[in-house]
Amino acid sequence: MDTQYGRLQQLFDQNFIEYSSYVIRERAIPDINDGLKPVQRRILQTLHNMDDGRFHKVANVVGETMKLHPHGDASIFSALVNLANKEYLIERQGNFGNIFTGDQASAPRYIECRLTPLAREILFNKDLTEFVDSYDARMLEPVTLPARLPLMLLQGADGIAVGMATKIMPHNFCELLEAQKKILRGEEIVLYPDFPKKGFVDVSLYDHGNGKIRCRARIEELNEKTIIVKEIPYTTTTQSLIDSIEKAAKSGKIKILSVNDYTAEEVEIEIKLARGVYAKETIAALYAFTDCEVPISPNLTFIRENMPMVWTVEEVLEHNTHKLQADLTKELQINLDRLQEKLHARLLEQIFIEERLYKEIEEETSYAAVCKRVMTSLQPFFDQLPRAVSKEDVERLLEIRIKRISRYDINRQHQEIKGIRGDIKTVNNHLKDMVGYTINYLDDLLNRYGRFYPRLTEICEFEEVSVRKVALANLVVGYHRESGFLGHQVKAEDEQNDFSINCSEYDRLLLIDSNGTYKVTSVSDKIFVGHDLAWLGKVEKGLVFNIIYRDGAENICYAKRFSTPKFILDKEYRLFDEHKRSQILLLSLGEGRSAHINLVPSPRAKSNMVEVYFDEYLLKGPGAKGKRISPRSVRRVTDSTGKAPVKQKEALTLPGLDGDSSGD
Repeated sequence: MDTQYGRLQQLFDQNFIEYSSYVIRERAIPDINDGLKPVQRRILQTLHNMDDGRFHKVANVVGETMKLHPHGDASIFSALVNLANKEYLIERQGNFGNIFTGDQASAPRYIECRLTPLAREILFNKDLTEFVDSYDARMLEPVTLPARLPLMLLQGADGIAVGMATKIMPHNFCELLEAQKKILRGEEIVLYPDFPKKGFVDVSLYDHGNGKIRCRARIEELNEKTIIVKEIPYTTTTQSLIDSIEKAAKSGKIKILSVNDYTAEEVEIEIKLARGVYAKETIAALYAFTDCEVPISPNLTFIRENMPMVWTVEEVLEHNTHKLQADLTKELQINLDRLQEKLHARLLEQIFIEERLYKEIEEETSYAAVCKRVMTSLQPFFDQLPRAVSKEDVERLLEIRIKRISRYDINRQHQEIKGIRGDIKTVNNHLKDMVGYTINYLDDLLNRYGRFYPRLTEICEFEEVSVRKVALANLVVGYHRESGFLGHQVKAEDEQNDFSINCSEYDRLLLIDSNGTYKVTSVSDKIFVGHDLAWLGKVEKGLVFNIIYRDGAENICYAKRFSTPKFILDKEYRLFDEHKRSQILLLSLGEGRSAHINLVPSPRAKSNMVEVYFDEYLLKGPGAKGKRISPRSVRRVTDSTGKAPVKQKEALTLPGLDGDSSGD
């Protein structure tokens, strides 16, 4: 049984490894050399095989691609539309969908496509392409295309494989080529993404192709009651953006009247605002609560030599640049070899005709003797030829027709040979300075195509939008002293003893009990907090608390000041030592506050009243003991403004303190 289980486990392990390896290499992850996934490469090769300069029905292209791609037509059609909408390699005719709205393309039988001039120029070279058998061995397909542009960085890529994924950001055409020129000159480069949907991008956390970026929509204030979204973030569509806006409005995070999508060739989403809400604060809320701002975590994973790897953008571009230089060198060398062969053939023909060597074979009776005679007659001219004369050269000379010999133009032949020698010299000069030749090649591409691909996305640093600051205070949190419950489903009924406060779901609430305990909690539906809450308010940085409390152990009152305390959510802290008789007598907020203290009468005292001015006290920690007011017992504590005690964010005198507080 154990042996069978072991064999089954081994079978599963082996099959899983094979499957995951296939998905990684053959479906989801692009190759660094041409930046293409296999389905994209097969589509482009098929378009090249079919290319006659005219548009082809997409249905026909998909059908032809199925001869190379061992999957269904739906995946091929989807990949073709996606590739065409990037607008670099495939020219479209018909409805290929809309990248802004997310609308789907028409059926493949209705739309047409062909290779762009750029694709014809930079993708295909039979001399540099390694071909292998297709899945059914009926055709040949390229291992990789000899791409002269860094297509992986230019177009970007998304893919989810088994155990890994890739998310490569698209970059700007001109910036990539300029960076390649800098690499060839040995200069430092810095590259940032550029998205077809425009918008803004914050690259402060971008890590050379990895890390994190934030994308924002371009939002304009038409007037104080109307907002227009002009550009949208990468990874979103106008429909997904509108859905997120409506969801935020439904949950009460923003207030709007309507959202209308007028997008066609350019994005235009109109947002009408509700009464009492204005554009400026709503724009900040849109960035905080909707897909008007989205975080993206790039992941530059690719295939190199059949292995997945993770590099930086600069490393990938450096690899592509050196590959471009190597490919151009190979092309020049192949061209040089062909020119030298052409020169060799023309010189042989010139010598054979102008020196009338063909007359010497008239008396020979056999083909072998003729070939030998031609080789012998050519020997005095060997030093004028680029290479040694082969048997194939002799056979080619013997195939020249008499008609061609009779019409031979010596001057024209000399001019052609001179032109070939000039071309050879030019190629040799290029081979001596491949860096300069490669830079000139990139400059030529920039001059001819650069104007079609300006930067679309604006790079800037975003100010962090505080969710708590822009959230609508649409919840009324109530405290009911009699029941001891707090929450936005609790109603404060008694204005003298109960509290209520407007806040948002993101606020933190500071609760101070009359026995000196305090804690910070989140806004909730309904929680029990006790029957003796002294203060309730939102946590705000820089609040100054003034309190007078009675130390139960000493039966003496102290005064102190402290600012908004640091906290761990829902952890209980103390303002003073715990004792059953310890109690807060007065609590007020802010600067310039004071209190009126009535002491227990004493026959030897000149006065039974003390005024406390809190500004004279230093700000200390919330746990500090404070300064003793008087060694005598306190009868009453009131706000010296003469106003009645208030419930929150003012002064609070707790119920039951109007009488004797001496404890006698």
